Amino acid sequence: MSVMWVMRPEDVARIRFAFSPMWELVASLRTLQDPARQSIHLPWIKCVRSRLAELDLTELFALVPPSGYLADFITPPPDTPLPDFTAELDRVRLTPPERARAEAAQVRGTDRAVIERFMDDPAAGVARVADALRAYWEACFAEFWPRVYGLLERDVLRRSRQLAQGGARELFAALDPAVAWTGERLHIDRPWCSMDRHGDGLHGDGLVLVPSAFYWPSVAVMSAPYQSMLVYPVLGVGTLWEQGPPPAPEALAALIGRSRARILLALAEPSTTSALAGRMSLTPGAVSQHLGVLSGGGLAVGMRVGKQVVYRRTAAGDTLAASTPAPTLAPMPAMPVTPVPMPAMAGRQV
Repeated sequence: MSVMWVMRPEDVARIRFAFSPMWELVASLRTLQDPARQSIHLPWIKCVRSRLAELDLTELFALVPPSGYLADFITPPPDTPLPDFTAELDRVRLTPPERARAEAAQVRGTDRAVIERFMDDPAAGVARVADALRAYWEACFAEFWPRVYGLLERDVLRRSRQLAQGGARELFAALDPAVAWTGERLHIDRPWCSMDRHGDGLHGDGLVLVPSAFYWPSVAVMSAPYQSMLVYPVLGVGTLWEQGPPPAPEALAALIGRSRARILLALAEPSTTSALAGRMSLTPGAVSQHLGVLSGGGLAVGMRVGKQVVYRRTAAGDTLAASTPAPTLAPMPAMPVTPVPMPAMAGRQV
C-alpha cells in the first residue's frame, strides 16, 4: 500500500526533525517479539532479557503487534525537537478515551480478549498502558537512551545539512528507498499506515521527520488527527551496540592526550557536548573542557544550530586525525537468533 501526500510550499517550509524516546521504546516492543527481524539489537535484548519477568507487558503487546498497524496514541508525534520521555508519557495519558478505543479497534493479529478489555473502559486502559510504559522504560530502556540518542542526533545533524545544502529533493532522495519526492507529492511505500490518510495533503502543518533505530529498517507514517510524521531508519545503526568508542591511536594520544584524541576522532561527524559525553563515557563538563582546549588549538570549532552548539573538526583537525590510521574495532560476540523467553502471558501472540 502506497501512501501519497501532497506537500504545499508551506509544508516544505515547515519540515523539521525531532527525536522521540517514546517511539523508540514502543518500537522496541516489536524487537522483543521478533528478535530475528532485528538481530542488530541482540546485544540489548541479552542485557534486558532477565528483567522482563518482572513486567506485565500483556496490554502493550496487544496494542503493538509484531507487524501491522499499532495504536497511534501510544506514539504521539514529538511536539518539540528534543522531547523527554516524561513529557511524551504525559501526552499518552491525556489521550481522549474515544480516540484510544477507535485506534485499539484497528489493531489486528493479537489477543482480541485483551483488546476488548481495553475497549470496554479506554480511560482506564490508557492509564494502565501509561503505567506499563513507565515501568518498561525504567527497567529496560532508560539506561540505554543516551546511546540511542547520540546515534539519532548524529543522523539529524547530517540530514539537516543535507536539507540546507540541497533542499527537499536531495533530502528525500537519500532518506530511504521507500520514500520518493516528485517536487509536489511525497510517496511512501508502506504495507500499512495510520488509520486513514491516503492521498491527501499535510493540511499545512508541515512534516516532522523522526529517525529511528528500533523501527529500522522500515519507515512509518502518521497524519491527521496527529501532526504529520515520517519515521525513517537511522544511518549507522550497526554501530549502536559497539563496546564504546575506539581507543585513540597511541601517537595522537601522546600528542594531545587520550581523551582529547578520542573526541577529535569522534568529531568526524559533528556532534554536541552531550552526545559526545554519552559516546565517550565522560561527563559533559569534562567533554566541554576538552572541546575548549581543542577549539583553542584550532582543531575544532563550535557552531550554533538552533538552541544547541554543535562541534566539528577544522581543516587542521582533519589533517591531524587523518595522519594516524584508525584502529580495528573488535566485533560483538556472535549470538544465536532465538526468540526471547518471556513470562507467561495469557493469549499473547508473538
